[in-house]
Amino acid sequence: MTSISPFPLGTILGYPRIGPRRELKKAVEAFWAHAIDADDLERTAAGLRAATRDRLVALGLGARDSSIPESFSYYDQVLDAAVTVGAIPARFADLAEDGRLDLHGYFTLARGEGDRAPLEMTKWFDSNYHYLVPEIAPDTEFSLASDRLVREVAEARAAGFLTRPVIVGPVTLLALSKAAEHAPAGFEPLSKLDELLPVYVELLARLAAAGAEWVQLDEPALVSESLDVDPRALREAAATAYAALGADRPLGILVAAPYGSLGDALAVLDAAPIDAIALDLVKGEVPAGTTTEKVLVGGVIDGHNIWRGDLAAAFGRLEALREVSPTVSVGTSTNLFHTPHDVGDEPSLPEQLKSWLAFANQKVAQVATLARGLSAGRTAIQGELDAASSALSDRHHAAGVRDRAVRERVAALEESAFHRGSYETRRAAQDGEFGLPPLPTTTIGSFPQTGSIRKERARFARGEIDRAEYETFLEREIHDVVELQERIGLDVIVHGEPERNDMVQYFAENLDGFAVTENGWVQSYGSRATRPSILWGDVSRPAPITVRWSTFAQGLTEKPVKGMLTGPVTILAWSFVRDDQPLGDTANQVALALRDEIHDLEDAGITVIQVDEPALRELLPLKKADQPAYLDWSVRSFRLATSGVDDTTQIHTHLCYSEFGVVLDAIDGLDADVTSIEAARSKMEVVPELRASAFARGVGPGVYDIHSPRVPGVDEVTELLEVALASIPQRQLWVNPDCGLKTRGYDEAVQSLENMLAATRAVRERLGTGA
Repeated sequence: MTSISPFPLGTILGYPRIGPRRELKKAVEAFWAHAIDADDLERTAAGLRAATRDRLVALGLGARDSSIPESFSYYDQVLDAAVTVGAIPARFADLAEDGRLDLHGYFTLARGEGDRAPLEMTKWFDSNYHYLVPEIAPDTEFSLASDRLVREVAEARAAGFLTRPVIVGPVTLLALSKAAEHAPAGFEPLSKLDELLPVYVELLARLAAAGAEWVQLDEPALVSESLDVDPRALREAAATAYAALGADRPLGILVAAPYGSLGDALAVLDAAPIDAIALDLVKGEVPAGTTTEKVLVGGVIDGHNIWRGDLAAAFGRLEALREVSPTVSVGTSTNLFHTPHDVGDEPSLPEQLKSWLAFANQKVAQVATLARGLSAGRTAIQGELDAASSALSDRHHAAGVRDRAVRERVAALEESAFHRGSYETRRAAQDGEFGLPPLPTTTIGSFPQTGSIRKERARFARGEIDRAEYETFLEREIHDVVELQERIGLDVIVHGEPERNDMVQYFAENLDGFAVTENGWVQSYGSRATRPSILWGDVSRPAPITVRWSTFAQGLTEKPVKGMLTGPVTILAWSFVRDDQPLGDTANQVALALRDEIHDLEDAGITVIQVDEPALRELLPLKKADQPAYLDWSVRSFRLATSGVDDTTQIHTHLCYSEFGVVLDAIDGLDADVTSIEAARSKMEVVPELRASAFARGVGPGVYDIHSPRVPGVDEVTELLEVALASIPQRQLWVNPDCGLKTRGYDEAVQSLENMLAATRAVRERLGTGA
C-alpha cells in the first residue's frame, strides 16, 4: 500500500452541480433539443466544474489538500456509477460502443427513447431527490466502461487543484438496484458483489494514476433499515467490499454514510482497511463506547436544511468526537446538493430572515470556520460562534415565529377532527352524486406550463401587466384546458393550474409563516430543479387560495372539476422547514390552513377535491424504530385537513416515485376516497401489494409515465390496465397518468392522453361496460 496523505481538517461531501442560475439544466436541455452538440455541452460542464473549484477555495477549502469533492453529474450520481461499471441493461446495449456510452446513450437510459423505456426512478433515501434505479441480472457483466470521473480528476489537476473524486459505493449501488426483468425469481443484485469489486479496484487505481490522493465512496445504504435488503446482509457486504478495496489501496479511502446513524455498521467499517469514515452527526450519533484509530469526519453542518444553526454546539460535538478518535475533521452531514447555492443571492428575502440562514456557500464557510477551530482552538473562532448564537436567539424571539392564535387552535383540537364517516356510506353517496362510468378517467392536476404561461407570469411579477390583464390570460388558459379535456373525453376535469409556479411554492406564497426565494434552486432529478420555500414561523391562511380558479373551471363544464391542493406532509417535505419544533406540530398547523381551504371549496360547489401527498414515503425515517411515530403524525395531519367534508364530497390523494410497500398501511390510513399512485415506469409493481393489503377504496395506478418524453402507445396502456385489473376490482379502478403534466409539452401530452382514453374505451368494451 502506498503512503496515504493526511486528510484535510475540513471538507464537504458534495456541492450543488446545476449552477447558480441552472446553467447545467439549460445546457443539457439545449443538447436534448439539438440546439448545441456534445462538445458544447462538455465545455459548459467543464466551466461549471472550474467555477465550483474556484468558489470553494474562496470560501475556505484548500486547493491542493483533497478537501474539494469532485462530485459533478450530468443527470444522477447513481446512473453515473452504473454507467461507470458497465451496468447497462440489454435494451440499451446497441447504444454502447465497446461497452461505453456517449452522452446521447447516457441520457437515453435516463429518459427513454421510442419503444425503449427508461430506467425506473425513485426517491433518494429521505429526500426529494430522485435517482435512477439500475437494473442488474445474473448475466450482467461489469467492466470499467467510463473514465469520466478519472478525466475530471485529471482536469482539476491540470488546473492546479488536488480534488477528491466521489462515487456511489459498491454496496449502495447494488442495494439500490433492482433485478432486471429477465432475472429469475429470487435473484438479488447484491449477490453480484464479488463480480463488481474488481471494477472498483481498477477504478481506484486509475484515479490514483490521475493524481487523486483520496477517494470518497458514498454508502448511505448502510444507515438505512428501509431498503429491500436486510441490514445484516448490507453489513456483511460492506465487510467483504472494503476488505477487497482496502487491500493494497493506492489512495486514501473515505467511506461516507449520510442520512442517519451507522449503528453496528460503524464497527464493520472500523475493522476494514480503509482510512476515514464520514458520519452524519445531524441525524445520527456515534454509539456509546466507540473508539477508533480511523479519521472521523464529523458531519455537524446540516447539508439537508438551510438554517444557520448553533455553531457553538456543532463545535462542541467535534470536540467530543476527539474522545472517539485522535484524528477528527469537520464536514457536512450530507452532500450539499440538497441546498441552494448562496443566501447572498436572495435580494427579496428580509435581511432578518437571511441572517438565520445558511445555503451551500455559507455552509462551506462554516466548515472552514470550524476547521480553523480544530486547528487553532475555540478562542480563534469565538467571534463566529457568538454571531451564530446571536442569530439563533433573534430567530427564537422574532415576531411571527410563534403565533398565539395558531397554537391555541391546534391545542383545542378534538379527536373527531381527524375522522370521517364509513367509506361504504361515502361511496354510496358519491355514486349518486357523480354517476361516473366504470374505469373513470382523470389527470393528476397540472397541464403543461408553456412558455407563454411563464412569460405572462414574469410580466405580471415585473409589473408590466396589471392583475386584471393577468387573470384574463389565466382564464383563457383554463378555458382551453377544460375544452381540451372535454374533447379528449376525460370524466373528471382539472383546471390545469396555470396560475401555479410550483405545487408547494404557490401555497407558500399565500400562507403566513412562509417565505420564498428567487434563486434558491435545488435539483429534483435530471435537469429538473425546484425552489423549496422556507417555512420559518407558525402557519395560517389569511384568505382563500384556490377557490377562484376551481369555480371558474367548474362554470365551464357539466363534468366534475377537481379542486387541487398540496397536502401537509408534501408541503413540509418540499420546503425548508423550521427545526425548532416537532414536524408533527408544524404539519397540524398546515393541515388546519388546508382544512379551511377545503371548506371554502366545498361551499363553492367543488365536491371532488384532491390533496396531493407524493412525499408521504419520502419523509419516512430510515430507522424502523422511528417510523411508527412519523406514520402516525403524517397520516393524522392529512386526515385533519380532509375530515371536515360531507359524505358526498370525494377526497382524492396522489403519491408518486417511491416504494410504497412499507407505507401501504399508512396510505390506507389516509382514508381518501380515491388514491392515484405512480406505477407506469415500474410496470405496475405496486399492484400486487395493493391486492395483498386488501386495499378497498378507489385507486388509480398510473398508466402513463410523464417523466419521460415518450408517448405510450394504446397497446402499452391497455396492457398496463389489464395488469391492474388482474389485482384490483373493476369498481375500484381509476385511470390516470403517473403524475401532473407540468413538465411535458402539449403535443406529447395530448397524444398520450388520447391513447390513454382509447385504451380505456377498449378495456371497457372488453368488460362489456360500454365506451
